[in-house]
Amino acid sequence: MAVQQGGSVPEPGYPFSAIVGQDRLRLSLILCAVHPGIGGVLVRGEKGTAKSTVVRALATLLPAVDDEDGSRPAKLVELPVGATEDRVVGSIDLEKVLRDGERAFQPGLLAAAHRGVLYVDEVNLLHDHLVDVLLDAAAMGRVHVERDGVSHSHPAQFVLVGTMNPEEGELRPQLLDRFGLAVDVTASRDVDVRMNVVRRRMNYERDPHAFAAQFRDDDIAVAEQILAARKILDDVELSDKELRRIAALCASFDVDGMRADLVLARTASAHAAWRGASEVAEEDVRVAAELALPHRRRRDPFDEPGIDDKQLDDAMRDAAEQAEQQPDPDPDPTPDGDGGAPVPDSAEGTERSESSPSSPSSPDTETSGTPEPQPSGTGKNKQAGTPGAQFKARLLEVPGVGEGAPGRRSRSRSSHGRSVRPTVEQGKGLHLIGTLFAAAEHQVVRGRTSGRLKLEPADLRGAIKEGREGNLIVFVVDASGSMAARDRLSAVTGAVLSLLRDAYQRRDKVAVITVRGKEAETVLPPTSSVDVAVTRLRNMKTGGRSPLAQGFLKARDLVLRERVRDPLRRALVVALTDGRATGGTDPVGRARIAAGRIASDKIASVVVDCESGMVRLGLAADFAARLGGGYVALEDLSAEQVTAVVRAAA
Repeated sequence: MAVQQGGSVPEPGYPFSAIVGQDRLRLSLILCAVHPGIGGVLVRGEKGTAKSTVVRALATLLPAVDDEDGSRPAKLVELPVGATEDRVVGSIDLEKVLRDGERAFQPGLLAAAHRGVLYVDEVNLLHDHLVDVLLDAAAMGRVHVERDGVSHSHPAQFVLVGTMNPEEGELRPQLLDRFGLAVDVTASRDVDVRMNVVRRRMNYERDPHAFAAQFRDDDIAVAEQILAARKILDDVELSDKELRRIAALCASFDVDGMRADLVLARTASAHAAWRGASEVAEEDVRVAAELALPHRRRRDPFDEPGIDDKQLDDAMRDAAEQAEQQPDPDPDPTPDGDGGAPVPDSAEGTERSESSPSSPSSPDTETSGTPEPQPSGTGKNKQAGTPGAQFKARLLEVPGVGEGAPGRRSRSRSSHGRSVRPTVEQGKGLHLIGTLFAAAEHQVVRGRTSGRLKLEPADLRGAIKEGREGNLIVFVVDASGSMAARDRLSAVTGAVLSLLRDAYQRRDKVAVITVRGKEAETVLPPTSSVDVAVTRLRNMKTGGRSPLAQGFLKARDLVLRERVRDPLRRALVVALTDGRATGGTDPVGRARIAAGRIASDKIASVVVDCESGMVRLGLAADFAARLGGGYVALEDLSAEQVTAVVRAAA
């Protein structure tokens, strides 16, 4: 709580103690301030719930930092979503290399955040590999850099806080697990609470200094309690009884790996220290479970996060029985002999099979809601050769090379990835070979006869790198009466759910257009929240005619609008239909014209042919040709074939 000396007094931030409500969020931040090894806090919530305000207020409560310049307040370092890896972890100091001929390291944002707060707003929009870097540093407390002939290590102990709006897309479950704690925040529905929030905010805006003065003593008390908890943390005892309780809780919720057990142990110890206790008690374990377990139950993008109070009560009761048992004096060794060490995260998300949808209603009747999936492997309501709910989409990409948003689907120019060629543009990292070749051309003019190359700033070459981007996937789903026949819509639903899971893992935006009755309907505008897409799909109405032309035109209009809003995100239209357009005059002819308009706008597409039965008209294949994109039959839909079918579009 240091005060700046000299000059004008800066406007104070909103006091931590003045925040109304959000008790769980404030507690989780305090516990990570007491024990940064917990691994950070992920704050999930809608807009306008004071997420950023609370995080910024926390930094003022942390103990002062002693360095070579003396004592200074702890820093709040904000990491922008567009930051490069060099900016985050640091890189070689090129200016010093060229000027002095010495290898030198230029620290990044992780070094600046040491003993402070590292804040990442919209962390769900950050590159996955950067999220991994942040979480590794937060867990280990150090950063190790090996690059460009430079080996460097420095401490990086900070409170990592990531905030996100779930409506803008989720983190992969594997990254969710890497955050120590997670808190869902919502605006209170209590009228008195809402009034208090508004009143305090208006008072702060009217006179920030006077408002901050009202809560200064409270903030100082919190800061002193954090410092006191840090001092006794190492002396807090975690008994075998409470450790057994923690292990029983994690086992009962079937969490993956051992990270949850470690986080619960650290969080419970921090909570005990925060209370001023000398040993961990059941109440500390309960609080730790509330903060550390809910987000770890989400193994699939379609799973609902969270644990209700009854579930936790039951688990705590069972864990209490386990805690009273005596440990085995000679436990069996782990089968693989690794001592139970957690397995490192894999680069790709863990795939879990979808269940198979049940049979829809009969054709030409309007129903609401596609069938709920059944457990996979039953074989019920599943056509031979149909991918159904167990389909795994490995790659469905837009052709060419884009300049798009971070993601994992199509090729793009990127600030990370493999280097493909040098460029004279700066700020793109160093292309070492290109720099050496550029300098070599001028060595005679510069008077070099032997020894080291003579380098000048003009020799520097940046690296053009190629990585992967996220795309906009527009699903045009034919939900007409002909599609509802004989379990066909069940198979289509399973395929779309699997493609949506793939879109979630590859960081895409998705949109869903349904075709039925008299018109096409955009049931889901472009969003990064695949959860919402699944909900809308399962509530989709079916039956009636098939105005396919309207579906194509609506998809085209949607893509063109998104090009204006987000010009770097390329689109892919995926149409699932049997091609049997009906309704109005010449419905097939009008659908062909609409498909041609999509092709003329250079929109990549693929048609999944859902036609079945003895008599087949082949209209879906005709539409695929008109679209200028790819074609695959539903019963042949597989990862390998889907990879190949999209490459026709230019």
